[in-house]
Amino acid sequence: MCLRRALSALCLTLGVLTSAFAQNYPLRPVRLITGDAGGTADITSRMIARGLAGYLGQQVIVDNRAGGGGAIAAQMVTKAPSDGYTLVLYSSALWIGPLLEDMPWDPVKDFAPVILVASAPTVLVVHPSVPVKSVRELIALAKARPGALNYASGGLGGAPHLAGELFKAKAGVNFVRVTYKGSGSAVADLLSGYVQLTFGSAASVAHYVKSQRVKALAVTSAQPSALTPDLPTIAASGVPGYVAVGYYPMFVAAGTPVNLINRLNQETLRVINMPEMKQQFLAAGVEPVGGTPGELASVLASEIAMWGKLFSDAGIRK
Repeated sequence: MCLRRALSALCLTLGVLTSAFAQNYPLRPVRLITGDAGGTADITSRMIARGLAGYLGQQVIVDNRAGGGGAIAAQMVTKAPSDGYTLVLYSSALWIGPLLEDMPWDPVKDFAPVILVASAPTVLVVHPSVPVKSVRELIALAKARPGALNYASGGLGGAPHLAGELFKAKAGVNFVRVTYKGSGSAVADLLSGYVQLTFGSAASVAHYVKSQRVKALAVTSAQPSALTPDLPTIAASGVPGYVAVGYYPMFVAAGTPVNLINRLNQETLRVINMPEMKQQFLAAGVEPVGGTPGELASVLASEIAMWGKLFSDAGIRK
């Protein structure tokens, strides 16, 4: 009986201390780790950090650790204390990377979801010489001429690669992948007609679509995108169930107290919902999302299952 009372008292004391810690959090600056200096993740992180600092009442310092496709940023969080003072905001590479090669982190076991900050679809564009005006016509052409069409892709596991391989699998077509180091050279070869199509970011292809140097057929999101309001989705254009979207999630180290995670979620959501923020996000080439930690966990599980199966079926791995 005495032991039971002592354990109850200890649990109560720990609960009070944890609650008090959460109420006083943060007592010092918070570090938000990202990667891809000057890229989308970096720009998004800086927008979030400015607003979050005001709501938390402490500095939120963006720590850009470019390199390794997010590997450096991910490892810094997994090695950080589980106290809510070290966050990571990066791309889907946080879970795509470990599916393609052995990485020193597990996105499910080593991270605790905070919030899905933003998403970014890609746009399926073709060279004007390709005699199609829709996704259905492109599929028909590809099936009539298997292996004759090339698609420009960045590195393994990047957005154009994922979008292209998923399209091939779901549409049952055979595009030949031509690999580039960056989107600039990929788009340049598309403009010259060396490759026939690519899946590019809305920002990277918008000018060329407007000037009719490429034809935009559809967007890779589940629903029509505010980034490309005039385009249908690929799913609604003849490839049911097709969705290939880049995500920008925020995580903390596994084991971070739930009340701290909820605080970070609520304050970040306030930033995302600021009236001026939507236009800033769209200008950066992403759409604000939001939601709960549980909703991010569901996205994570769904993404790992979908891409894991695709990579396995197609024999894709570094």
